[in-house]
Amino acid sequence: MAFDEGLAERVRELLRNHRNVTERKMFGGLAFMLEGHMFVGILGDSLMARVGPEHYAGALRHKHVREMDFTGKPMKGYVYVAPEGLESDAALQDWVGRCTGFVRTLPPK
Repeated sequence: MAFDEGLAERVRELLRNHRNVTERKMFGGLAFMLEGHMFVGILGDSLMARVGPEHYAGALRHKHVREMDFTGKPMKGYVYVAPEGLESDAALQDWVGRCTGFVRTLPPK
């Protein structure tokens, strides 16, 4: 599955001043890693957002958000955000910020 290159560029722009961010093609899409931890990704035209278990239920209450069920069952702590939920730069920045905030709480890899 291809990923939305325009969305990838928008994410790259938000992350340009962050240290220790890498990209990896995986799951048929593109994943962004912060210090070795996957925190956002793009699958098709949706954003995969790693919000963490504590913020999972709250994230699902947002419009245009659904559970990440890549493996056929929900992955707690991860959600998909549809393109309609990412139309503004502020909305995308909010999701990326949530994800970087969560991943920074994880132990080093």
